[in-house]
Amino acid sequence: MTCVFCAIASGEVPAHVVLDEPDVLGFLDARPLFKGHVLLVPRTHVGTLVDIDPDALTVVMTAAQRVAAALVSALGAQGSFVAMNNVVSQSVPHLHVHVVPRTKGDGLRGFFWPRTRYADDAEAQSYAERLAAALPSA
Repeated sequence: MTCVFCAIASGEVPAHVVLDEPDVLGFLDARPLFKGHVLLVPRTHVGTLVDIDPDALTVVMTAAQRVAAALVSALGAQGSFVAMNNVVSQSVPHLHVHVVPRTKGDGLRGFFWPRTRYADDAEAQSYAERLAAALPSA
């Protein structure tokens, strides 16, 4: 079975891209915790945090830092939640970092998270474009 994140990274599967760089790709989660929820993936297939080369990890986490800043400037988030699952609760077996916009009182508590949906592709694309435009330079 083909890895869906590898298929997104290669352009075979469409996604709402926020960050597109040689070694890392960021796109909106199709089932976001909150609108603007970004997934960052290394372009090269890596299963988990244990498997990634330290230099590649630096690239991914630096991208996470930049996306976290963009959530504040583009969406008015007060902060962010950054997380990564490894094997357990990892729905796609390709390392990915969740960068989620947060605001006080948003309802995110513990590990029982509400999920939301974009009204349509146009709304999702609007979020992706706003975040991409707000990203600090690499």
